[in-house]
Amino acid sequence: MLKMFSTQLAGLLGRIHDKQEDNLEDAARLLAQAAAGEGRIFIYGTREMEAVALEATLGEEPLPSAVNWNGEETAEFTAADRALIVTRFSRDPDAIKAAKLLQKKGIPFAGISSAREEADGDTLENLADVHVGLLLKKALLPDESGGRFGFPAPIAGLFAYYGIKFIIDEILAEYEE
Repeated sequence: MLKMFSTQLAGLLGRIHDKQEDNLEDAARLLAQAAAGEGRIFIYGTREMEAVALEATLGEEPLPSAVNWNGEETAEFTAADRALIVTRFSRDPDAIKAAKLLQKKGIPFAGISSAREEADGDTLENLADVHVGLLLKKALLPDESGGRFGFPAPIAGLFAYYGIKFIIDEILAEYEE
């Protein structure tokens, strides 16, 4: 079972890399504006996707200027700040609430999520300045009753985060030269 899961997971991560490469770069450029200047990068991960915010702030290699944010109103926002919202699906009401708050405050932000249905109306990909799709529509493995299991949203989210982080690190290294 693990072999099948790892094969499917490798395929998913490859698709994210191939199909979201431009969005990863655009998200990194947007967020690097805060890290290169006086701003901070507020990161909000809903539910299990908080793993991304925790990795960015408490991991072995933290993202410069990153702050773990709870998605709520804060007096700490400045015009130099940027944000990243990470959620399993783009219609997550907590993510949409945070996205609308950022828009109201004039804080540019990137989003990371999967779209489960048509992307119209209030979705993270429609509200974000830049959106990275996780391309995860259903769990990866079939079960014996016709269902599916093994939905690796945090793994896919962390993969996208690392893609963004590596590009930010490159941008900041060039900026310091």
